[in-house]
Amino acid sequence: MIELVDLKREFTEIRPLVLAAIQRVLERQWFVLGTEVEEFEREFGRYVGVKNAIGVNSGSDALWLAVKALNIGDGDEVITVSNTFISTVDAITRNGAKPVFVDVRPDTYTIDTSQIKSKITSRTKAIIPVHLYGQAADMNDVMSIAEERGLSVIEDACQAHGAEYDGRKVGSLGHISCFSFYPSKNLGAYGDAGTVITNDSELADKLRLLRNYGQRTKYHHDVIGANSRMDDIQAAILRGKLPYLDRWNAMRRHLASSYNELFENSHVVVPVEAARAKHVYHLYVIRCEQRDKLREHLAAVGIQTGVHYPVPVHKQRAYLDLGYNDNLPVTEELSQQILSLPMHPWLVREELIRIVDAVKSILR
Repeated sequence: MIELVDLKREFTEIRPLVLAAIQRVLERQWFVLGTEVEEFEREFGRYVGVKNAIGVNSGSDALWLAVKALNIGDGDEVITVSNTFISTVDAITRNGAKPVFVDVRPDTYTIDTSQIKSKITSRTKAIIPVHLYGQAADMNDVMSIAEERGLSVIEDACQAHGAEYDGRKVGSLGHISCFSFYPSKNLGAYGDAGTVITNDSELADKLRLLRNYGQRTKYHHDVIGANSRMDDIQAAILRGKLPYLDRWNAMRRHLASSYNELFENSHVVVPVEAARAKHVYHLYVIRCEQRDKLREHLAAVGIQTGVHYPVPVHKQRAYLDLGYNDNLPVTEELSQQILSLPMHPWLVREELIRIVDAVKSILR
């Protein structure tokens, strides 16, 4: 079986540092918001190029807390995309606000910035561009529109650790940014973890309160917060992995280039790297009209695949009662055609050839 993501191979490479990290926490006996979390926050903030990183318990909570910290709630609107994992949109609705969807570009699958202005109303408070599959959204346009209209920008960088736009790391471009460290991410923990990052010290202070029951001092609560704290074991593991991230991303980029080369003159639409962007290929996503047939065939020959995502958020049952009848033709077409092929730094060329040959055998 060629797996979509093979974390066993990752662990084989870094086993000593992982075990040492866990041992360090066990010996210190400080398991939540301890020294490891503080050090990881400093190190990840420095890596991205942002002053403040606030470790939380997941990427989903990172997004939710980012919206909350900006005082976005009942009656407010936030512009985003439906071609994303549901957490992007849940962060808006969980705060009582309304998501307003725009379509995505057919080449990069990220937000179509030409559609944003037409969706802005007096109730619009923010834009959440999603850096999807490791590809940066067009942040120049997003930030220009936000500045012109007085809107906040929350970067959803949960799939884009180390990706760049105009030579800057994603996460350093908006007013506030969110990362997930789910195990399969380019930088993954061994459980749930996330972070919110910002250059705004006032926002950072508020986020630290919100993640920890609204308290600075134990049992003294300044605001109504939540339990969304990062575990020290996860932080210690992430600290060990962070120095490997750029090399692992370079390996992903090399594999994507090899995939593209092998798929030349085929009936497959391969990913593109947008202008100004440095794609880090969290996922390698192709398009084809016979997606379901192809996926069944690949499974039969021992090749694992994924679909990210088969049902756009505005078509999810959870959102149907909210009356979203958006016209998002690109998003809806993509959901019927996209297929994620195996992608992780430890794939070898023989496996790529086997995957590509299996795809071509169906798509003649």
